[in-house]
Amino acid sequence: MQPEWQPIFCSYSLRDETTSRLAQAVIERRYLSGEIVQLEGDACSGVYWVLSGELCLFRIAFDGREMVMARLRRGEVFNLVPPFETEPICRAGVRAVSDVSLLYLPLERFHRLIADCPDFAVALLKLFAARLSHLNRVVEQMALHTVRGRLARFLLDQADGKLPLRQYTQDEIAQSLGTVRDVVGRTLRSFEDAGLIRRDRSRILLRDRAGLEHEAQR
Repeated sequence: MQPEWQPIFCSYSLRDETTSRLAQAVIERRYLSGEIVQLEGDACSGVYWVLSGELCLFRIAFDGREMVMARLRRGEVFNLVPPFETEPICRAGVRAVSDVSLLYLPLERFHRLIADCPDFAVALLKLFAARLSHLNRVVEQMALHTVRGRLARFLLDQADGKLPLRQYTQDEIAQSLGTVRDVVGRTLRSFEDAGLIRRDRSRILLRDRAGLEHEAQR
């Protein structure tokens, strides 16, 4: 396996033999910023891991509006579900946000690895479990709290270091909260008008923690 590929799969706890087979099975593909990797509804031909760069997963609403579902960076994977369906169909479009390099695993090789390498199958099950847990948390938050409450909790968790320390776009916040960017933008302006936060360019500073704690209960 090429040195720059190794960290992509190191968290999977694979046997050396499995890692070697995976290295021989994947194909590196490159896309320029703005290029479409796949479209929603396309036949799914394989699974992808992000080697470098950034991608966005999107869907098109009935009114033609594009909704960003997720942003993927190094080490993240997409197209895990379609290979297990009777008719593998891409559930979202994927576009390169920057120049990207991907590791592509064709479907027939993917299924062969699962059949031959139990440790690879277990690693995939753990990925599914993590995603299901995240989905359950999102559904629970959506059922029990308003968007204002969920956004207030997101800001508090970020301030407390409970989220990865980096700058989040409004699209990414919306994705985490199960809403859309426009709603996040309006709610942030409302928090700012109420003196709960202050926005300094791309940074959000907490001004009234107690007020945000109150909002987080809504």
